[in-house]
Formats: sequence, structure tokens, C-alpha cells
Amino acid sequence: MSIAHIDELDRIEMPDGFVWRPIRRHFDIRGFGVNAYTALEVGGLIVEPHTEGQLKHEEIYLVLRGRALFTVDGNEHELGAGQLVFVRDPELHRGAVALEEDTVVLALGGKPGEAHVVSAWEAMFAAVPFSREDNWDEAIRIHVEALVEQPEHPALLYNLACMEARGGRHLDALLHIQRAVELDPKWADYAAKDSDFAAIRNEPGFPA
Repeated sequence: MSIAHIDELDRIEMPDGFVWRPIRRHFDIRGFGVNAYTALEVGGLIVEPHTEGQLKHEEIYLVLRGRALFTVDGNEHELGAGQLVFVRDPELHRGAVALEEDTVVLALGGKPGEAHVVSAWEAMFAAVPFSREDNWDEAIRIHVEALVEQPEHPALLYNLACMEARGGRHLDALLHIQRAVELDPKWADYAAKDSDFAAIRNEPGFPA
């Protein structure tokens, strides 16, 4: 068994303005997804607006402390500490903002009837601090580890290519962006506009 306080976990500020606390990664939980989120200020984002339409996850949110205003399918619900909101339908749009300082929301989710698969976005989130520091070796390492479990995940391959291009590993970046586009052609459109690929955009074989 392991014990930790929520405030002891890594505190990773995301570009969208909320703080991610990686519970699943901290404990290396394999049976389900679970993380915690806080807002940087009152009125700030605490659960990014999204659906689970791609992953098909059911989700439940628990307000650990403070108060949060959830919007689910266009309906607003104000929740305080100890209150839960369960979203069964993955297609429902959901999000939340903090109504008090130091509000913390716990999020748990998974796809019914299937063994849990770690979401690709976790590696992308975990790499954010290293990307800010231009520590491309560490950002690349996080993505490579994630790809061991999901070697053909196009979003992971795309993001890895971004890190490699920024870190000077141009051949690796070119190979990985090519593979991402082979698996899902939509990534070519993203690559065409992504400044991360400035160093290799004119290379033969760049798929954009």
C-alpha cells in the first residue's frame, strides 16, 4: 500500500490555466484512471471543457475541497466539498471552474467492460514542465516510455516527433511524424502549421 497527501503530489501547471496532479502516475495505478485538478484562481478553469467521445470513458468527479461550478450538457451545477457528479454518457460535454481559492477536484474514469488503458494525454501533460525548460531529452523519454505500451498511438507519435524536432533529433522526428500520419492522416494538417517542425518542414518526406 501507499499513502500520500494530495498536496504532496507533483503540481504541473497546464497551458490552459489549470493545475494537474498526476495521481495515477504517482502510484502507477493500472486498473483505472484517476487524477486531481486545481485552478490557478477563483473563476479559473479546473476541469477543461471536453467530452469522452473518443475514449468512451465514464467519469465521476469529487470535489475534495472548495467549491466548483460544473457545466454538464449545458446545465450548471454548483458542488461543494464531498459532493460528486457522475457522467455516464461519454458524449456529454463537461467542464468546471473554481468558485473558491484552493478548490481541488478528483476525477476518476474508465471504459466500461474493458481493461484500463493509460490515456496518451498523460505523457503529454507530464512532459509539459520539461518542454518549458527546453529539456527535450526528458520530454522525449516520457513519450518513449508511453509508446512501449501503445507503440502505434498516432497522438503520442506526433507529440514525440514535436519533442524530437525541437531537440535536434531531426531524423527521428521525421520518421515519427510520418508514422503518425500513416496511422491517422489528420496529423498532416496539424504538422503543416506546427512551429515545432520548423527545423524539418523542408526535409524530403515531411508529410504536410
